[in-house]
Amino acid sequence: MINKVVANAEEAVKDIKDGMTLMLGGFGLCGIPENCIAALVEKGITNLTCISNNAGVDDFGLGLLLQKKQIKKMISSYVGENAEFERQMLSGELEVDLIPQGTLATRCLASGYGMPAIFTPAGVGTEVAEGKEIRNFNGTDYLMEYAFDSDFAIVKAWKGDTTGNLIFKATSRNFNPLMAMAGKITIAEVEELVEPGKLDPDQIHTPGIFIHRIFQGVNYEKRIEQRTVREK
Repeated sequence: MINKVVANAEEAVKDIKDGMTLMLGGFGLCGIPENCIAALVEKGITNLTCISNNAGVDDFGLGLLLQKKQIKKMISSYVGENAEFERQMLSGELEVDLIPQGTLATRCLASGYGMPAIFTPAGVGTEVAEGKEIRNFNGTDYLMEYAFDSDFAIVKAWKGDTTGNLIFKATSRNFNPLMAMAGKITIAEVEELVEPGKLDPDQIHTPGIFIHRIFQGVNYEKRIEQRTVREK
């Protein structure tokens, strides 16, 4: 049996180098790989291309990498909560590829399935379609969008076993299972790491065949991006 367990985030990301393309699971601040992001900040690598639904907030998530100017390009669908992201984008310091959320998800899925491209009606007739091939199927125009090509995928799960099987909790499932399938090398950090056979097979969201490295993370903050409550 292949040993996929590594000691910590630092060991998990040790061979991520300048200029690589990373896929990072999460939605808002929910289900983001906090430990690995912190390790990448500490590692100081630069010129990263990051594929993620969003870019965190100014002082958390991918926002920490943006603060240190470690990201060259963001491929995302939502960036509205990060003032530093906005500043870098408007000043031309950061390349940005904004993608409809469904298209982002489906391009991740295509990568995991080994499909080179997808066809989608989202973006037809808008700036999203500029420079892209359009085909007509049954009277409707569709954009051709390529599957993503990433060096690493980094995801965060609730529970995992030492062979890489993962269970995601509630909404933290979001982009994580899609991206776990899509990386050439996939790193999973988990809140609880157990021995094989301890997870109910019917509850597993991502089979271990997609996971190359796994470790039990520490000190999860699990911040809430925006908290809205009613007045008493």
